[in-house]
Amino acid sequence: QVQLVESGGGLVQPGESLTLSCVASGSIFRLGVMKWFRQAPGKERELVALIFSTGSTNYADTLKGRFSISRDNAKNAGYLQMNNLKPEDTAVYYCNAELLLRYGDSWHGYWGQGTQVTVSS
Repeated sequence: QVQLVESGGGLVQPGESLTLSCVASGSIFRLGVMKWFRQAPGKERELVALIFSTGSTNYADTLKGRFSISRDNAKNAGYLQMNNLKPEDTAVYYCNAELLLRYGDSWHGYWGQGTQVTVSS
């Protein structure tokens, strides 16, 4: 059984910071591209950031400079550092990762359960 477990969400005030974690568990051989998405009420799910296995990153233009994505392959984990949070950042944040399972011969994408981030005064 393979799981992506997200944590770190919660209620914060504008200007504060949060770090989200996404940890993959199971018979994982390799961790490929990792992505963070978010979905705010009434909006489509949008890509926040992604990070390749090489460490190369991409960000949504509106978030570049405030958010930072990283990974720790040894821990099968990915992170999203969110700084100077704004009410507009309120959303459910989802982790997505490409995984190659041990003894497997192809890559598959997996989703975390989502973690709520609420930015409000």
